[in-house]
Amino acid sequence: MNKNYQNKKTYRQLERIIKGGANHRRIQIMELLKKEPELSVMEISEKLNINFKTASEHTRRLAVSNLILKRNDLNFVRHKLTKNGKTILKFLRILE
Repeated sequence: MNKNYQNKKTYRQLERIIKGGANHRRIQIMELLKKEPELSVMEISEKLNINFKTASEHTRRLAVSNLILKRNDLNFVRHKLTKNGKTILKFLRILE
């Protein structure tokens, strides 16, 4: 088998990344985190004027897709974009 092929992400991994960002609300969250990293779910929900549970579910999906990182900070969990998250946002700008 070709060595280059072995080092690349599997098709399922790529699918998880793409599906993770394939929602208008998740794109909004990623754009917000690009401008204001280290926000909590409460801050995200307030800034985007969305339900807390909705924001929580979307950040969970973004984290599972490795598009954002979660970091514990005392009583809050802080969120920021990963390298993949930044790349997805750049890709979306190309499609505009």
